[in-house]
Amino acid sequence: MRPITKLALAITISASAFNVQAGNVLIVLSDSDHLDLKDQKVFATGFYLNELMQPVKLLLDAGHSVTFATPTGKAPTLDKSSTDKMYFSNDIAALQEHKALLDRLKITLPGESPVISLSRVEQIGYEHFDAVYVPGGHAPMEDLLHSANLGKLLNNFHDNGKTTALVCHGPIALLSTLSDSNAFTRQLETGGKTAPHGWTYAGYKFTVISNQEEELAKGLLNGGTMKFYPQTALEQAGGVYSSNTSPWTSHVVIDRELVTGQNPGSALDLGKVILERLKTQSQAKG
Repeated sequence: MRPITKLALAITISASAFNVQAGNVLIVLSDSDHLDLKDQKVFATGFYLNELMQPVKLLLDAGHSVTFATPTGKAPTLDKSSTDKMYFSNDIAALQEHKALLDRLKITLPGESPVISLSRVEQIGYEHFDAVYVPGGHAPMEDLLHSANLGKLLNNFHDNGKTTALVCHGPIALLSTLSDSNAFTRQLETGGKTAPHGWTYAGYKFTVISNQEEELAKGLLNGGTMKFYPQTALEQAGGVYSSNTSPWTSHVVIDRELVTGQNPGSALDLGKVILERLKTQSQAKG
């Protein structure tokens, strides 16, 4: 069992000092450093820098607390291709600022990372957290969609109406609430079209990186092919998909507790929605 690290504790203390109504936000990342593709090909990946750090910086700047977790507590991997100014509106200073914050937090450093496991999150208590956020990068498609511990957490947040935010490939993690997500994804891989029963988010409006955007970006896979696209998977599971009108532009969808962003360009706007919802929650408590 891993205790909460000194860094995570320091973040919590720092936030409380600034704001007695500070929220506690859980950031869930994949601990995979790759995505298995068709034909035994493998794509090296991880989380996208801006998708993690733009919302995290907003939260910390506003005085909120953040706790980082992965399924097993392993330090997550940065997708190096995301360390690019184009994900920060071509602002080199913004890129450097967010990368510097990532480095200070030591999230990706084995042995020093403040990341805890989802089992440890359950031990702390889901009630400790006011919101959960899942950034993208392709890595969530390797493990988060099949994580029983994440499914348990998401179901708890659903039952309690607590903000559940995900961006780009992150929304694929919603499949973890299925009773047998492995069976569902296996049939997706072979072109099956059977809808699962009892999905927590059936009927919810959502967005995720579109099939169109996946096609536009498939060159990143170095000739490989994904086993299935998240838009197809979540629609087949029972979600109601909403897309932007122009590829790569920001698009955020809110339905009850669920907040989803379509692509890397949506991360900042999604972070602002999380902030606003935390403010509303605080006012309701106050």
